[in-house]
Order: sequence, then structure tokens, then C-alpha cells
Amino acid sequence: MKKQLKKYLVRLKEYLEQHVFKYIDDEAYIKMYYRIFCGYKLDLENPRTFNEKLQWLKLYDQRPEYTVMVDKYLVKKYVADKIGEKYVIPLLGVWDNPDEIDFDELPDQFVLKCNHNSGTGMYICRDKSKMDVEKVKKGLRKGLKEDYFLHGREWAYKNVPRKIIAEKYMTDESGYELKDYKIFTFDGKPKIIEVDFDRFAEHRRNLYTTDWKFIDAEVKFKNDPDRQIAKPECLDEMLELAGKLSEGIPCLRADFYIINSNVYFGELTLYPGSGQTAFRPKSLEVKLGEYIKLPEPYVEKEFL
Repeated sequence: MKKQLKKYLVRLKEYLEQHVFKYIDDEAYIKMYYRIFCGYKLDLENPRTFNEKLQWLKLYDQRPEYTVMVDKYLVKKYVADKIGEKYVIPLLGVWDNPDEIDFDELPDQFVLKCNHNSGTGMYICRDKSKMDVEKVKKGLRKGLKEDYFLHGREWAYKNVPRKIIAEKYMTDESGYELKDYKIFTFDGKPKIIEVDFDRFAEHRRNLYTTDWKFIDAEVKFKNDPDRQIAKPECLDEMLELAGKLSEGIPCLRADFYIINSNVYFGELTLYPGSGQTAFRPKSLEVKLGEYIKLPEPYVEKEFL
């Protein structure tokens, strides 16, 4: 019953966002949703916390290059130019719609995803012989229709040209998943690292300092103090790469994977959790907010 209710609420939220709330201007929408999800009024005149400042950045830091950085297709070249092609997971193909995909040409294992959103339509193929092609295409069509910008008014996603990409399937030492090393950086300076694991079972997230000390705090998902992730041998390399990718950007989360002691780029996120993430304790949200130095406003109309 709870699962059915949850699915219904998700569909209702999606419908309202796509067909009703889309007519509300960005600032009014952001203030409304912030009050609902964070529980208190958004102060855009004097933003203080991490979540508050991300809302300010959505509205007033709209640099054109951000659209490239969140585009899962174009970001590959962007990252290759910044830090080197060896860090980029190989691209197997790119298409405008699912019917263009020749599945016979793809290897037995691969990952399909839309370039403009966060998960909708994504398909991880571990055995092509067991794949339901029509079901996969249906999911991709749904993903392409999704206007990801409307969910949280994350400006960078507003003008991403929608495509489907296929990437090489990769796993870490677990053999079934990739642990996500998410590095929070502020104008080129890494400050905190999230490690996501067991995402296909009971999703957990541990936090570490940049010198790999466990932080007994939680960001959205529960942590697991008993599951201490070993300090990566290539930690310094990841931190250096994250710093290079985030130079001149007030707040950027740079995600990486480690496979056979090699570092691979995952994605860049300008608005982690869309600025609606629950922090436990609250003091962590305040501390991360202190790291964000808001720039001079730069809005879309200035370069259109």
C-alpha cells in the first residue's frame, strides 16, 4: 500500500511540474518548493546555508558553459580538454531517438542513458541476451520527454539538447557496481567527499574529509560507520582533478569512479540534491554554505 501511494505521489508531482507549475516563474517556484522540502522560508537576500546558496546560484549564476558541463554527452569533450581523455569512460554511440539504436552493434554489456536528466530512461545492460528491447526503448522515450529543468529549476539543464548515449559498462572490485566518489569543491578547493555504495540494495553514503577521516554525519542517505571504505590509493589524484574542474566555480560536485586503480570521471553537478538535501546535523549544511562565495549575478538575459 505504501509503495502504491509513493508511486502515485511521484506521478502526481511529475504531472504538476510538467503541466501546472511550469507556468510559475522560477523564483516563485523555487521559494515554494524550498518551503515544502526544507521546511522554512528561503532567504535570497541573505542566503547562508548550502541549500539556500544553491537556490541563489540557480537564479543568478547562469553562465553558458554550465549547460555543457551538465550535458552527459558534451561534458566528455569538456573534461577531456580539462584533465585528459584517459579519465573519460568510452562512448559507444549517440542518438536522437531510441529507434536509431542498432542494438546488434552494441557489446553484450553497456549502459544507456539520456544526456539531460538524472536516471529516467537509464538502462544498465549486463547481459544483452536478456534485454527487452522494446521496454528499454519505452524507458528511453520517457526519459527524452522529461524536462529535467522543471523539477527544481536547475538552470544549467534548461537548454541541453536531448540525446541518448551509450557508454562502456564498467564495475569496480565489487564486480557488480561502481562506488561513487563525490567530491564537493568550492572555487577549485575540495572540502568533503561522499562515497555512495550498495546503490542496488540498501543505498548507503559515507562522508570523509579530504585526508580520509570518517565524518559522522548524513546527507540524505544513512551512513554505515561499520562499513569503512579504504582510503583510495589515488585519492590525491582525484582531489587534484576535482580542483582543476571546479576552478572559478562557486560550488561544484565532481564525481569519480576507481576501476583497477585507475580514476574515471563520472559527472559534474552544480546543484547537489537540487539544494533540497537533508543534512544531519544541520551544522554541516551551514558549514558547507560558508565555503560558497557568491559571485556577481550573471543571468541568462545578459547573453541571449
